Amino acid sequence: MKFKKFFIAAMLSASLISMSNLEAETLKYFSQTSQMTSSTTPYGNNESAAHYVQSGDAKIYYEIYGQGEPFLILHGGGLGSAYEMGCFIDKLKSENQVIVISTRGHGKSEIGHTPFSLKQRADDINAVLNDADVKKSVTIIGFSDGGYSGYSFAANYPSKVKKLIAIGAGEVLNTNKFFVFNLNEWRKFDSEYIDQQKKLMPEPNRWQEMLKMYEEMWNGAVISKEIFSKVNCPVLVINGENDINSPMTTAIASYYELPNAQLSIIPNTPHPCFLVNFNAVWSAIEPFIKE
Repeated sequence: MKFKKFFIAAMLSASLISMSNLEAETLKYFSQTSQMTSSTTPYGNNESAAHYVQSGDAKIYYEIYGQGEPFLILHGGGLGSAYEMGCFIDKLKSENQVIVISTRGHGKSEIGHTPFSLKQRADDINAVLNDADVKKSVTIIGFSDGGYSGYSFAANYPSKVKKLIAIGAGEVLNTNKFFVFNLNEWRKFDSEYIDQQKKLMPEPNRWQEMLKMYEEMWNGAVISKEIFSKVNCPVLVINGENDINSPMTTAIASYYELPNAQLSIIPNTPHPCFLVNFNAVWSAIEPFIKE
């Protein structure tokens, strides 16, 4: 089955500006509507929780909230942002430690010049957890690109992952996807979001270059048995019934290929199912993390 046109809600600037420069603007995620809200906290641009760590050739931005059991939040890619994951952070931070990463090339994280790869994503995550001095294994909630990064981290650093919730991140084969990322096209859909993100980026003039690197990574990526077989932690696979990025058949395939998986399909929802029906998604996640 071939993917239809990439659903651009999320797979997904000169120098950094201070929080005060964005106070007049309410942060948003791509193609946000009045019916789809994430949080009142500016996740991804919150100076009170901000940290940086050098990972390879890029400085990675992350935020930490709360104390307790460690949770790692990984947003979608391309047009994804930490802010889109706000509903999860809000839910968890009062009783847990929540680490929120802006993926390389997104938000306030640098792009670097090394070709993108899922192994690189795993190494960036490891650098953040080491810098944050996280001693326990983490529970990961990753959406789309963040879900695939979660798979890679669990496969490459198995002792550091307690559980993984992968949302909209089914099996990827060479035969079922082709991505083209065009910033000028995306601007037509949501120029306000593009402008906000450019203000956060350390190297805004490289954004289209970053998207080309991202495109090349995904058009060459295969995420199937080779990776899934190495993910031995418990995994909850969550997918929107109407997801065109990660069709339900690919989610089911990943469920069967993962050694220790559960599956939840959220009825009548698209790729960012948690933004459309958070209560249904959380009702699947809550018992999984408490088991």
